[in-house]
Amino acid sequence: MTSDDAAPFALSRSIETYSALTPDQADDVLRLLSEAARTDGQQAVSEQGRLQLKGGSRDGVRHLLLTLGDELVGYAQLEDTDPVEAPAAELVVHPAHRGHGHGRALGSAMLHESGKRLRVWAHGGHSAARHLAQVLGLTLFRELRQMRRPLEGLDLPEPKLPDGVTVRTFVPGQDDAAWLAVNAAAFAHHPEQGSLTQRDLDDRTAEPWFDPAGFFLAFRGDELVGFHWTKVHAEEGLGEVYVLGVRPGSQGGGLGKALTTIGLRHLAAQRMPTAMLYVDADNKAAVTVYERLGFVTHETDLMYRTES
Repeated sequence: MTSDDAAPFALSRSIETYSALTPDQADDVLRLLSEAARTDGQQAVSEQGRLQLKGGSRDGVRHLLLTLGDELVGYAQLEDTDPVEAPAAELVVHPAHRGHGHGRALGSAMLHESGKRLRVWAHGGHSAARHLAQVLGLTLFRELRQMRRPLEGLDLPEPKLPDGVTVRTFVPGQDDAAWLAVNAAAFAHHPEQGSLTQRDLDDRTAEPWFDPAGFFLAFRGDELVGFHWTKVHAEEGLGEVYVLGVRPGSQGGGLGKALTTIGLRHLAAQRMPTAMLYVDADNKAAVTVYERLGFVTHETDLMYRTES
């Protein structure tokens, strides 16, 4: 969520809702996001949200385009796929058009679309986004930390796998179903990650950054029991602990730590100067593990929600 809310804009504006965007509309939104990111220092819409811009309609996903004349100046995305929680949303206003009430207009439109049940991400937790959340009557609900550590001179002990566990890299098309099943089990408490589908996996493996050599699978016999999927952000010089999971019942034996070490060593071998990861601030056990591995909090994303 990125906005700077003030008095309503003097010119008329239009907000239209779509279940799917045309290729031209998607390209316009991506340009808007890029221009905003250059000003804000991070993306206002998550990777999942950006992937959902293209490829036609997706269950539960709606796109709100705010235009002035023929110019796109604001965008919001609603994702209503969680069977329990309120719809999740992200929004952005073009930096040159902030301070004119467009953020409030988009937020009000999302509240209308969602039946006044809403969760909204504010990536980076900027003061303008906090103000907009207050204006919309939203309260702080969740904190997601981005943690980082240097990889130069990485000195981690040789990973020690539990007895009977071996590690190899992901084979697209062969390991899809097994990975989706373990991912769902490992993140059953985390709907955003645990609900990934084959289409979501295909979206990611089709991205230019995807490299199966950085996607590690741990097996006990023929059973997949854990994984560490790394990601390289070449332009930013960042190597990411993208997703790390252990099947329930296989936790507590050091597998998670071993997989983390394997992934970090891989990223260091790619000459990435810095490693990053995301973890919920209230996941004290995971935060402690990452702090012991040398990670410190770099920035925090905030999620706000309606009270109802």
